[in-house]
Amino acid sequence: MGRQPTPFAPVVLMPQEYWVFNFTRGPSDWECPYDYQIGRYDEVRPGMYTTPLFGGERDLHVGIDIGAPAGTEIHSFFEGRIHSFGINEEDGSYGPTIIVEYQLSWPPTPRNDHPVRPIWVLYGHLSTDSLDGLEPGMPVSKGQVFARMGEKSENGGWEPHVHFQISLIEPTKPDLPGVVRRSDREQALHDFPDPRLILGPLY
Repeated sequence: MGRQPTPFAPVVLMPQEYWVFNFTRGPSDWECPYDYQIGRYDEVRPGMYTTPLFGGERDLHVGIDIGAPAGTEIHSFFEGRIHSFGINEEDGSYGPTIIVEYQLSWPPTPRNDHPVRPIWVLYGHLSTDSLDGLEPGMPVSKGQVFARMGEKSENGGWEPHVHFQISLIEPTKPDLPGVVRRSDREQALHDFPDPRLILGPLY
């Protein structure tokens, strides 16, 4: 699938062709033939979140997943600062996680004609060494490689990918609910806007 330019640096350097998953039918043993993949925003994923973390009732995904080989570089799409970081150790959670705070004209437009405000972006399922040397408040520059995708053994138990999620509410710790109850959809989509506002039309 082709890509179109956005005013931001790419978070992952994607090839011209990649796979867009449809998880609305639940898990499958089918193997994706592409090295790079996208998991969609605002998607109900029945039967995928079975660990106690999700309480048996959370299956609406409110980020975008970018899948690629473990070790793939993750870039900051804009200038920002490290807000928080840590390891979410629960089975099925994010594993190593970084949240970056950005100051953006929001929602972003080509003319940047909206007021500037802070937003927070969670990058989850990282490699453990992505957290080495980080400090809260540390600056990150546009296009900077600041993390890498983690192996399944360290990233919460998932195939290698980065979970990219925008929040309009400041997190109190390096964590956000990336999967919510269907009954909470309206509020969740308000609090956690569509990442394609930043990532561009990936699908």
